[in-house]
Amino acid sequence: MIDPHRETELRRAIEDFFFGFRAFTSLPDALLAERGLGRTHHRILYFARRDPGISVGALLGILGITKQAAPRPLRELQRQGLVTMARSAADGRVRQVLVTEAGADLEAELSGIQMRTLADAFAAAGTDAETGWHEVMAALRSAL
Repeated sequence: MIDPHRETELRRAIEDFFFGFRAFTSLPDALLAERGLGRTHHRILYFARRDPGISVGALLGILGITKQAAPRPLRELQRQGLVTMARSAADGRVRQVLVTEAGADLEAELSGIQMRTLADAFAAAGTDAETGWHEVMAALRSAL
């Protein structure tokens, strides 16, 4: 149950989260849209670059998307030469996602924008605020 005395503060937090996320994603979204891509494509590139050769199954688990939702964005990334798919040497049934040089360049550009956005916000808010933000994000993440 939500404490009715906290409603105003919690609504402010919702709005801060909404507008903060919009600021975090707006420029990368515009760059993706120029290529006919969206946030799912960026997330695939991000996590596949962080874990080269990640299996499709592991990637789906991280992203929280179904097997039915995955083929379209993966095909589009392949079509644009941003990722390739390979069979695992250890288990041929497992498909792995590999980011190409062009995909790595795009991911670096998109995530670079987001890292600068976060760095600027953390610098403005201070170390204690950054620590608190990480604690809030960890608490939200644990609810998944």
